[in-house]
Amino acid sequence: MARADKTEIYDVPVEKFYQAIIDYKKYTEFVDGCKSVVIEKESPEGAVAKFTLSIIKEISYTINLKHVPNKEVSWTLVAGDMMKINNGKWTLKDLGNGKTEVNYNLEIEFKGFLPGLGLIEKTLVNTNLPMTMKAFCKRAQGL
Repeated sequence: MARADKTEIYDVPVEKFYQAIIDYKKYTEFVDGCKSVVIEKESPEGAVAKFTLSIIKEISYTINLKHVPNKEVSWTLVAGDMMKINNGKWTLKDLGNGKTEVNYNLEIEFKGFLPGLGLIEKTLVNTNLPMTMKAFCKRAQGL
C-alpha cells in the first residue's frame, strides 16, 4: 500500500482552490495523465465520478466524493479495474490575504501482482502528487 500526505501554502483564495478541485470535468485539461472523467452523479454535497488515468499504464476507477465547501473534498473507492483501495482528501485552510494552506492525503493499494506495480505506486505518490498539487494551484489562480 502507498500513502502520501503533503501540505503546501499557495497564493490563491480558498474559494478558488476549492472550485478547481470540484470541477472534475476540467481535470483532463490540467491534471497530467488524466484521460477522461465521467460524472455518474453530482450534487452540492458530492459526486460519484469515474476517472481514467494513464500513468505508466492506463487505470480506471470510480470514487465517491464528499464536499465540505471551501474546507474539504474527501473520497473513497467504489470500483476500480486495478485498485483495491483509493481513499483520500483535500483539506483547505483559509489563511487570509488570499493564501490557502492545502493538504493532500492519499492511500492507494492495487489488486494482485502486476509487473511494475511498485513503480506505479511510487510514481503516483512521489512524482504525481507534487505535480498535481501545483497543477491545481495554477488552475485555481486562473479562475
